Amino acid sequence: MSYGFETLAIHAGQEPDERTGAVIPPIFQTSTYAQDAVGAPRLGYEYSRSGNPTRDALQECLAALEGGRHGLTFASGLAAEDTLLRSALRPGDHVVIPDDAYGGTYRLFARVAQPWGVQFTPARLTDADAVRAAVTAQTKMIWVETPTNPLLGVADIAEIAEIAREVGAILVVDNTFASPYLQQPLALGADVVVHSTTKYVGGHSDVVGGALVVNDAELHEKAKFHQNAMGAVNGPFDAWLTLRGVKTLAVRMERHCDNAERVVEFLSGHPAVTQVLYPGLPEHANHDVAAKQMRRFGGMVSFRVGDLAKAERICNSTKVFTLAESLGGIESLIEHPGRMTHASVAGSALEVPADLVRLSVGIETLDDLLADLDNALSA
Repeated sequence: MSYGFETLAIHAGQEPDERTGAVIPPIFQTSTYAQDAVGAPRLGYEYSRSGNPTRDALQECLAALEGGRHGLTFASGLAAEDTLLRSALRPGDHVVIPDDAYGGTYRLFARVAQPWGVQFTPARLTDADAVRAAVTAQTKMIWVETPTNPLLGVADIAEIAEIAREVGAILVVDNTFASPYLQQPLALGADVVVHSTTKYVGGHSDVVGGALVVNDAELHEKAKFHQNAMGAVNGPFDAWLTLRGVKTLAVRMERHCDNAERVVEFLSGHPAVTQVLYPGLPEHANHDVAAKQMRRFGGMVSFRVGDLAKAERICNSTKVFTLAESLGGIESLIEHPGRMTHASVAGSALEVPADLVRLSVGIETLDDLLADLDNALSA
């Protein structure tokens, strides 16, 4: 039987406990497991780095939400990314990445993968010709963020999937900004979906984690081996917190989107704002693509105000919007990417505009959010 998204979020991988009937899956807070005989671990569990029932429940749930066969979870989004790179690439391979990628992803490629021997080329992924031009004979992976962090660029996943198939490359899509509720890249041709589950999936700014979801059994086995061999797994309590958060993902995302749309409307009419970046705006360069592949346009909003000093002043002046890094929690956050989340790309081809402000629009009372922004813009 096929279930809807909200049902899967609450039930996939989360059957009541067989022994006690507990409706919520237990936290198996253990490092090791008693074995029935030498070399005969009960239900396959021997050590919690290698396997843990709470983590398994989360992995099964996330795979179901992304419409995938296999899920793997990690201690952070970057741990998931690094494990994937080690699993799928070898020294001498080449990757095409977004020219406006998340700063942490760029740092991983530039300062970890590249010294290991993996080369990469940033490209404008909203332009299929630019993607093709960046491909080399050694290209084994195309890495997509859509929407991107923090410029909210939108790439056509199905179109890039065709390019990846043409050159024999794996297509990886970082789906963190959209969440599986708003976008399902595997159905559009992606081979791997990456998440920082710290963000919308967990949704409460109280747990750090990451995930991979794949369909291919061979790639899953490689990534699962590296998950165990490299050991950057999430603990059982972290997995449980993420499972608790994911149950309300659908209802949270609807409210995030509702509030973000009204914030965009307000910012678009404010004289202090020179540009609003949001896929839901008709003037967004790839609005039609976003409308085609996303359920709604998300809770992330970026805008420009003309100069660095003004941007910093706005970030320092809000009261309801908390000045903080990260995103996707129930509370609204404001940050200056150039000085905060994207400082690692300063001076590179991925440097973000100095006057850019990024909002993660939460689920608070809308009037309070608008009044807070109005006060900050007038500061």
